[in-house]
Amino acid sequence: MSEDVHDYISTFRGTTEHALDGKGRLNIPARFKDVLAGKYRDLGLVLVAWPLNESVRAYPVIEWANFEKALSSAKKGPGFEMMVRRITGKSVELKVDNNGRLLIPANVRKERSLTENLALTGMGNFFEIWDLPTYNALMAEDEQDDLAAMQDTLYELDLI
Repeated sequence: MSEDVHDYISTFRGTTEHALDGKGRLNIPARFKDVLAGKYRDLGLVLVAWPLNESVRAYPVIEWANFEKALSSAKKGPGFEMMVRRITGKSVELKVDNNGRLLIPANVRKERSLTENLALTGMGNFFEIWDLPTYNALMAEDEQDDLAAMQDTLYELDLI
Protein backbone atom coordinates (compact mmCIF):
# COMPACT_ATOMS: atom_id res chain seq x y z
CA MET A 1 0.00 0.00 0.00
CA SER A 2 1.45 3.37 -0.93
CA GLU A 3 2.22 5.90 1.83
CA ASP A 4 -0.35 8.35 0.41
CA VAL A 5 -3.13 5.75 0.57
CA HIS A 6 -2.13 4.77 4.12
CA ASP A 7 -2.20 8.42 5.18
CA TYR A 8 -5.66 8.78 3.64
CA ILE A 9 -7.01 5.73 5.41
CA SER A 10 -5.43 6.84 8.68
CA THR A 11 -7.08 10.21 9.16
CA PHE A 12 -9.78 11.51 11.45
CA ARG A 13 -12.99 12.18 9.52
CA GLY A 14 -16.71 12.28 10.17
CA THR A 15 -18.77 13.64 13.04
CA THR A 16 -20.21 11.55 15.83
CA GLU A 17 -22.19 12.37 18.94
CA HIS A 18 -20.98 11.07 22.29
CA ALA A 19 -21.73 11.62 25.94
CA LEU A 20 -19.38 12.36 28.81
CA ASP A 21 -19.76 10.08 31.79
CA GLY A 22 -20.10 11.44 35.32
CA LYS A 23 -16.32 11.58 35.77
CA GLY A 24 -15.70 13.58 32.58
CA ARG A 25 -14.55 10.64 30.48
CA LEU A 26 -15.28 10.49 26.79
CA ASN A 27 -15.48 7.28 24.76
CA ILE A 28 -13.36 7.79 21.67
CA PRO A 29 -15.21 6.58 18.52
CA ALA A 30 -13.95 3.23 17.23
CA ARG A 31 -12.84 4.78 13.94
CA PHE A 32 -10.73 7.38 15.79
CA LYS A 33 -9.26 4.68 18.06
CA ASP A 34 -8.23 2.73 14.96
CA VAL A 35 -6.40 5.79 13.62
CA LEU A 36 -4.69 6.36 16.98
CA ALA A 37 -3.65 2.70 17.29
CA GLY A 38 -2.49 2.37 13.68
CA LYS A 39 -0.89 5.54 12.46
CA TYR A 40 -0.02 7.03 15.85
CA ARG A 41 0.74 3.88 17.84
CA ASP A 42 -1.39 4.97 20.82
CA LEU A 43 1.17 7.54 21.96
CA GLY A 44 -1.56 9.69 23.44
CA LEU A 45 -3.27 12.96 22.63
CA VAL A 46 -2.62 16.60 23.31
CA LEU A 47 -5.83 18.49 24.08
CA VAL A 48 -5.89 22.20 23.32
CA ALA A 49 -8.67 24.61 24.27
CA TRP A 50 -8.45 26.30 20.89
CA PRO A 51 -8.51 30.11 21.16
CA LEU A 52 -10.07 30.65 17.72
CA ASN A 53 -13.35 28.86 18.39
CA GLU A 54 -15.25 27.08 21.15
CA SER A 55 -13.84 23.62 20.52
CA VAL A 56 -11.16 21.55 22.15
CA ARG A 57 -8.72 20.13 19.64
CA ALA A 58 -7.28 16.67 20.19
CA TYR A 59 -3.95 16.17 18.42
CA PRO A 60 -2.00 12.93 18.38
CA VAL A 61 1.28 13.67 20.19
CA ILE A 62 3.29 13.45 16.95
CA GLU A 63 1.01 15.93 15.16
CA TRP A 64 1.20 18.31 18.12
CA ALA A 65 5.00 18.11 18.09
CA ASN A 66 4.94 19.02 14.38
CA PHE A 67 2.62 21.94 15.14
CA GLU A 68 4.88 23.23 17.93
CA LYS A 69 7.95 22.87 15.69
CA ALA A 70 6.26 24.91 12.95
CA LEU A 71 5.17 27.47 15.52
CA SER A 72 8.68 27.84 16.94
CA SER A 73 10.15 28.41 13.47
CA ALA A 74 7.44 30.86 12.36
CA LYS A 75 8.17 34.50 11.74
CA LYS A 76 7.74 36.34 15.02
CA GLY A 77 5.87 39.63 15.09
CA PRO A 78 3.77 41.71 17.47
CA GLY A 79 1.57 39.53 19.60
CA PHE A 80 3.42 36.32 18.74
CA GLU A 81 4.32 35.43 22.33
CA MET A 82 0.73 35.99 23.47
CA MET A 83 -0.53 33.76 20.66
CA VAL A 84 1.90 31.02 21.69
CA ARG A 85 0.83 31.44 25.31
CA ARG A 86 -2.84 31.11 24.36
CA ILE A 87 -2.24 28.01 22.28
CA THR A 88 0.48 26.04 24.07
CA GLY A 89 -0.41 27.31 27.52
CA LYS A 90 -3.82 25.71 27.20
CA SER A 91 -2.54 22.33 26.11
CA VAL A 92 -2.43 19.16 28.17
CA GLU A 93 -1.04 15.77 27.18
CA LEU A 94 -3.30 12.82 27.96
CA LYS A 95 -3.44 9.09 27.36
CA VAL A 96 -6.48 7.19 26.21
CA ASP A 97 -7.23 4.60 28.90
CA ASN A 98 -7.46 0.83 28.35
CA ASN A 99 -11.22 1.15 27.76
CA GLY A 100 -10.74 3.69 24.95
CA ARG A 101 -11.79 6.66 27.06
CA LEU A 102 -10.22 10.07 27.39
CA LEU A 103 -10.52 11.97 30.67
CA ILE A 104 -11.16 15.60 29.78
CA PRO A 105 -9.84 17.71 32.67
CA ALA A 106 -12.46 19.65 34.65
CA ASN A 107 -10.90 23.03 33.82
CA VAL A 108 -11.09 22.29 30.08
CA ARG A 109 -14.70 21.07 30.36
CA LYS A 110 -15.64 24.23 32.25
CA GLU A 111 -13.82 26.65 29.94
CA ARG A 112 -15.42 25.18 26.82
CA SER A 113 -18.83 24.46 28.40
CA LEU A 114 -18.50 20.77 27.61
CA THR A 115 -21.51 19.26 29.25
CA GLU A 116 -22.91 15.79 28.79
CA ASN A 117 -23.55 15.75 25.02
CA LEU A 118 -20.63 16.29 22.68
CA ALA A 119 -19.85 16.25 18.97
CA LEU A 120 -16.50 14.87 17.79
CA THR A 121 -15.50 16.05 14.34
CA GLY A 122 -12.60 14.60 12.38
CA MET A 123 -10.32 17.24 10.86
CA GLY A 124 -7.69 15.08 9.14
CA ASN A 125 -4.70 14.96 11.47
CA PHE A 126 -6.66 15.98 14.59
CA PHE A 127 -10.24 16.00 15.82
CA GLU A 128 -12.37 18.60 17.54
CA ILE A 129 -14.54 18.12 20.62
CA TRP A 130 -17.55 20.43 20.81
CA ASP A 131 -20.47 20.91 23.13
CA LEU A 132 -23.24 19.43 20.94
CA PRO A 133 -25.69 22.37 21.08
CA THR A 134 -22.83 24.80 20.28
CA TYR A 135 -21.70 22.63 17.37
CA ASN A 136 -25.24 22.29 16.00
CA ALA A 137 -25.78 26.07 16.22
CA LEU A 138 -22.47 26.68 14.42
CA MET A 139 -23.36 24.28 11.64
CA ALA A 140 -26.82 25.85 11.19
CA GLU A 141 -25.56 29.47 10.99
CA ASP A 142 -25.81 30.94 7.52
CA GLU A 143 -25.53 27.51 5.95
CA GLN A 144 -26.18 28.78 2.41
CA ASP A 145 -23.54 31.53 2.72
CA ASP A 146 -21.05 28.99 4.09
CA LEU A 147 -21.72 26.63 1.19
CA ALA A 148 -21.14 29.40 -1.37
CA ALA A 149 -17.89 30.42 0.33
CA MET A 150 -16.83 26.77 0.52
CA GLN A 151 -17.45 26.33 -3.19
CA ASP A 152 -15.40 29.45 -3.96
CA THR A 153 -12.54 28.17 -1.81
CA LEU A 154 -12.60 24.75 -3.45
CA TYR A 155 -12.46 26.45 -6.87
CA GLU A 156 -9.51 28.61 -5.75
CA LEU A 157 -7.69 25.50 -4.57
CA ASP A 158 -8.49 23.86 -7.91
CA LEU A 159 -10.22 20.96 -6.15
CA ILE A 160 -13.49 21.22 -8.10
